[in-house]
Amino acid sequence: MGVFTFEHESTSPVAPARLYKALALDVDNLVPKIDNSIKNVEIVSGNGEPGTIKKITFVEGGKECYVKHQIDGVDKDNFGYNYSVVEGLPLPDSCEKISIETKLVAAPNGGSIVKLNIKYFTKGDAQLNEEHVKIGKEKSEGFFKSVEAYLLANSDYN
Repeated sequence: MGVFTFEHESTSPVAPARLYKALALDVDNLVPKIDNSIKNVEIVSGNGEPGTIKKITFVEGGKECYVKHQIDGVDKDNFGYNYSVVEGLPLPDSCEKISIETKLVAAPNGGSIVKLNIKYFTKGDAQLNEEHVKIGKEKSEGFFKSVEAYLLANSDYN
């Protein structure tokens, strides 16, 4: 098995506690309101703590698809949230899983710095397809910007 690691950092004008609530704690309720391609989010097993498996059903290219996430870690005090993509459309055939470690820290302007550490665990000696990484990054950034825009437009969301 190979492990390919990528780090990414971005900024947001939204404060860490508010952004963390939206991205980690309330994401199941918030996502269908933000992205109309997402049909539902359901807990397959667990209670929201590490080990929980979530299934997100969405429509892509007119076709219903899904992805399963496993929660790997929740650190509410330090705004950390880690999960792995373990099954479904975004997971290429060459990968066993994709793990995403997220950490939010306060930015000097009152907003947030979002730090991501993404690890692709490939099967055997399979190589990682760079195009897949690029598409995944674009989708992730698009989702993040959608959540951010929702929070900026809805100041009453706490």
